[in-house]
Amino acid sequence: MDIFQSIIIAIVEGLTEFLPVSSTGHMIITQGLLGVESDDFVKAFTVIIQFGAILSVVVLYWKRFFRLNNEPAPEGASAVQRFLHKFDFYWKLLVAFIPAAVIGLLFSDKIDELLESVTVVAVMLVLGGIFMLFCDKIFNHGSDDTKLTERKALYIGLFQCIAMIPGVSRSMATIVGGMAQKLTRKAAAEFSFFLAVPTMCAASGYKLLKLILSDEGIQLLTNNLGVLIIGNVVAFVVALLAMKWFVAFLTKYGFKVFGIYRIIAGGLILLLMACGVNLTV
Repeated sequence: MDIFQSIIIAIVEGLTEFLPVSSTGHMIITQGLLGVESDDFVKAFTVIIQFGAILSVVVLYWKRFFRLNNEPAPEGASAVQRFLHKFDFYWKLLVAFIPAAVIGLLFSDKIDELLESVTVVAVMLVLGGIFMLFCDKIFNHGSDDTKLTERKALYIGLFQCIAMIPGVSRSMATIVGGMAQKLTRKAAAEFSFFLAVPTMCAASGYKLLKLILSDEGIQLLTNNLGVLIIGNVVAFVVALLAMKWFVAFLTKYGFKVFGIYRIIAGGLILLLMACGVNLTV
């Protein structure tokens, strides 16, 4: 992978990380179109640059991300309850993060295997797109609820596990999970952004550790350090711009446009493959 290829893939990551269109799926397709061969570094690169994208959440929402609950704890609360009350926001992030962390560790090899399948990406893009055509009606309860409870956080975390199938979209799964718990689209989208921080930090760290511990991993990392840094910077800048636009668009228009896009993109990929175009990474 050269610098130009890394910049293109990073732009795709930044544009799609917070959109319900599957950033991983788009990176896999882009990698195939650019003719980038899949090796240990490339596999790690497509995960690690997501760290750059999710840092945009911390920058854009820093006042809300770095916050403690300053409201008085319930009367008679134990020391543990007072602690959890104080760190309420981070506690709920942890609750939502745990399911994906467990599933990710247990099925890491199977997930890596799925990440190499363009067919899986294309099919899930289409199926997810069809679902998104109707999900606004399914979950449109007319609710103005923005309050997140532990139970809601856990359910959103369980929905996030579905996104381990490439082409599903972590953003779509977690936002739909929030809407299924009767959160508003905006509240669900913003919690999806916040949940991306521990999730992608853990995924990026895990991939980086696996790369370092692999045969010639340190050499691969040293030889491609510049590419990795540039990729993260580009993904960060592009994601920062895309995220601000997405919240406003989703709140006003919902999922339907993204559903149509997913069906067209997935259908086009399947058509190209049927015509003999090699998109295998």
